[in-house]
Amino acid sequence: SFSEQRLRTVTRGPLFHDDIDVQRMRERLRYYPRDVWLYLMAACWHRISQEEHLMGRAGQAGDEVGSALIGARLVRDAMRLCFLMAREYAPYAKWLGTAFRQLRFGPALYPEMHQVLHAQTWLERERHLVAVYEALARAHNALGATQSVAVAATPFFGRPFMVITYNGIVAALTKAIADPGLARLARRALVGGLDTFSDSTDLTAKPGHRSAVKLFLLDLAERS
Repeated sequence: SFSEQRLRTVTRGPLFHDDIDVQRMRERLRYYPRDVWLYLMAACWHRISQEEHLMGRAGQAGDEVGSALIGARLVRDAMRLCFLMAREYAPYAKWLGTAFRQLRFGPALYPEMHQVLHAQTWLERERHLVAVYEALARAHNALGATQSVAVAATPFFGRPFMVITYNGIVAALTKAIADPGLARLARRALVGGLDTFSDSTDLTAKPGHRSAVKLFLLDLAERS
């Protein structure tokens, strides 16, 4: 229910004086507990699965603008997934690209993502997205958080659209969650954290809305 930008702000930067025990709070919030981390990665992969085939389908239907918009959304989701895999809180939009380039994934993936955003056709866009997808799958396997998954993109139900998430990566992540409450939420609603399901500044920038966000997530877990 916290935005990652808030958590990043609290946990990063030099601390020159501490007479109110800020460092203890920083240690507690340094990063998500393992099961929350697994759940958030599963939710991010799930978002990719919902749109990865739509980029090509929009392009094939003659809508290159729509295809480009979907491609850009997939790039943003891939970037956020990289922050999760690197166990680092992602900043808000102004600094997302800059901070991404500083991740260990940045040097290899930034050029491919740049090409996705500048592609003129869906086929060109797909070629670079596939390179991103397969790099993400390899990075996932390197984490050792779940059983290994296939890293090669495959056609979407035999159609000419290449996707990655049918390799079972979402199921592998949700299966690895031990906490019963999070496991139940993962089975019923893979919406992720606040930044996964909303980019509304009014919602993400105001911690006073956390209670409403928590109630929303609990309701999904109990009633979906």
